[in-house]
Amino acid sequence: MEWRPWLMRWSDEWVRSVDTEPDPDVARTRWLGFTPATEEAVAAAEARIGTRLPPSYREFLLTTDGWRDAGIFVWRMRDTSDIGWLRDLEPYWDDSWAELCDDDQREGTCLSRGLLISREADAGILFLDPGDVDDSGEWAAYSLFSWRAAPPERFASFTALMESLYAELHQMRKPEGETRDSWAAKVEQARLEALAGDADGADAVLAKAEEFGLERATVLRAQLQLFLGRPSGHSLGRLLSPDFVPEGFLTDPLFTEEFLPLLFAQHVECSTFGRNSQLQSAMNGDRPDLHLLVAEYQARLRSGERCLVYGNPEFDALVRDAVEKHGTDPDVLWRDIDTAFAHWRPRTSDHIAPVALLADPLVAAALTPERRRNLLSRPRGDRR
Repeated sequence: MEWRPWLMRWSDEWVRSVDTEPDPDVARTRWLGFTPATEEAVAAAEARIGTRLPPSYREFLLTTDGWRDAGIFVWRMRDTSDIGWLRDLEPYWDDSWAELCDDDQREGTCLSRGLLISREADAGILFLDPGDVDDSGEWAAYSLFSWRAAPPERFASFTALMESLYAELHQMRKPEGETRDSWAAKVEQARLEALAGDADGADAVLAKAEEFGLERATVLRAQLQLFLGRPSGHSLGRLLSPDFVPEGFLTDPLFTEEFLPLLFAQHVECSTFGRNSQLQSAMNGDRPDLHLLVAEYQARLRSGERCLVYGNPEFDALVRDAVEKHGTDPDVLWRDIDTAFAHWRPRTSDHIAPVALLADPLVAAALTPERRRNLLSRPRGDRR
């Protein structure tokens, strides 16, 4: 990591996104850091704690001796004068949270071994573990916040921890600039790669873009995850979150004709087994726009109107005919869908997978995991 230019960009984006008056020094210099530590100061800190610091953290201190506003919930990091062992500085964490650690307790835990590197935070800490070292000498890094009620989150190195905190800034505040523009371009390229048949490659890029708060990445990735049957990695519930409000999304055909029918199908299935559906959970919140949309859809169902359209007219007609003729024979139905798929076209520019097929129980039963992957591996749309 070349720390200085990256941290300068981080600082500039933070200053432009903050909604309160920043520290006068930060406002003047547009720099969240401090004067670099000297080699002597780093060496003195290492002598005090009794070990050499890992390479990435050492270079960080030689770039800036401390840091303000690491992400959203850490307001100040320690410097060479006050880094120290967690068990000495804040023993509460080891006493109260050790049972959540995955370590072999006989060898201590990441908490009992931890080097505390955060000073001020929202009921949380950042620390490094000298008992978990990779081949390049990097120590594993952790974040732990009491309000998350989860085990300490592990990162491969101090650099990886800082990259996550930087992504958190973008996810929460969405600052405009070079980083956001870069991820927007990567999301568009991932869309094209998905339509070209590289679902796994596109999914990996979109997953990272989601960490940076790119809402378009969430819309695109939801289609891949749902069609590939990965509910643990993603779900329709994320699209229904009150925090997820891209302009016009709930009235876009991608939602009304693809996601919404699937939500209703899942709701029926969950009701059969006495479980709450994602749609039901979302309806419990204060979402008048969603309530209206659901009410309109229910009215259409009660009137006998055909609500499920499999896709563009040509593809829809072929699939509808296949279901009518072979709906009870999954293998024959798959054969017809396989043939019809050459005629599938995206409804919108962000439509990359035929999610509406999954809203029909007969079609969903015919689409085994292998067959779903088969469809997503084919060039389609403007990538044919």
